[in-house]
Amino acid sequence: SFPGGRRDPADGDAVATALRETREELGVAVAATSVWGQLRTLPDRHGMTVTPVVANLGPLEALTLNPNPDEVSDSSPGLSPPVAAAPLTALCWQVEEVFTLPLAHLLRPENQGYTHFRTASGYGYTLPVFLNGPHKVWGLTAIITELTLELLVPGRY
Repeated sequence: SFPGGRRDPADGDAVATALRETREELGVAVAATSVWGQLRTLPDRHGMTVTPVVANLGPLEALTLNPNPDEVSDSSPGLSPPVAAAPLTALCWQVEEVFTLPLAHLLRPENQGYTHFRTASGYGYTLPVFLNGPHKVWGLTAIITELTLELLVPGRY
């Protein structure tokens, strides 16, 4: 999933919210000049709206994440918290695993698919899914990924 959260009164817009949430949740300071733009606003499964913001974080090898335990949900209880900032490959006690998907991988048809859902009331819908061995990117994260691919490589996706 991607960092994000509610807009604070001090946030000027969706970009300011995204930059603040990324800093608060992951300890990554993204400059406003690194922002490429916003995607269209999307509804989430709880009826809230999400405005994805796309930015360039630079080389992954140079990226250090320092997740804030107060901001990131606990998905891996029992692991000890980090003492210092951790490189992308060795994240933190709050995150079970981190993986990256290169653009070329995401564009291969064999790594793309769709998942069909049905609600308790019988309403059915289909969402994209991206595959990477045991990993699946699905839900709102896959929708945002798909929208980003449509912009980055028009005509190829």
